[in-house]
Amino acid sequence: MVPENPLRWTSRYGSLVTTVYGAGTADGINEAGLAAHMLYLDESDPGPRDPAPPGLQIALWIQYLLDCAGSVTEALELLAAVQLVPVEMRGFAATVHVALEDRSGDSAVVEYLGGEQCVHHGRQYTIMTNAPAYDEQLRLLDEQVRTLRELGHDAPDSDVPLPGNVNPVDRFQRAAYFGALPPRPADEQQAVAAVLAVTRNASVPFGAPYRSGRFATYNTEYRTVCDLAGRRYFLTSSNWPPARTCCGRNWTASTFPPARPS
Repeated sequence: MVPENPLRWTSRYGSLVTTVYGAGTADGINEAGLAAHMLYLDESDPGPRDPAPPGLQIALWIQYLLDCAGSVTEALELLAAVQLVPVEMRGFAATVHVALEDRSGDSAVVEYLGGEQCVHHGRQYTIMTNAPAYDEQLRLLDEQVRTLRELGHDAPDSDVPLPGNVNPVDRFQRAAYFGALPPRPADEQQAVAAVLAVTRNASVPFGAPYRSGRFATYNTEYRTVCDLAGRRYFLTSSNWPPARTCCGRNWTASTFPPARPS
């Protein structure tokens, strides 16, 4: 809860979301074709509370944008008028950053570092994992690309020595490499399968030693894919692999892949 000057709003759009601990929204898509995704970022810091702008509890960050924005640009404009307020969930501070994309192909990664909003806005920003902050993540990716080129790897090849551990830097670099490789899909089924293949490659398996400190092990619990043009939302749980999809204005559920006529 935000005790002083909390943000209040009326939803413009319906949405389908994945919630976290019943306290907020971690992922979702709205009927305008805007999608949003939240991940932990230890460095996240929205700064001390200034009661002048309306306060938005950080676990509701995504839900507010999905309720009220129809595009990435509109979402960023909305954020300029509010202040994020930290919250704890199950004893941990919800220090997070957010990725946005819309049906036009626009995308953005939004972080709050040292009380300042940091935005990477453009169609090229399509990969996000966890720490470090996005500027550093991009620097490390450029450094890895230079190293590979110095080793003679100028094009994708099965012998390219990719980072293989479960830390977020290695996973970011694998996702960037494999995310650029899928061929143009012939249909939605191929597109969803290609995205899920990349995300599985960048996921954290059960029991993997993640890191010491805050989380000794933190496996990937679910994966989602958003068809922004078709307004369809696919979710697959690590505990129950078959994917589910919700779609259209009626948001009806069905299995994926769909049954083929005989």
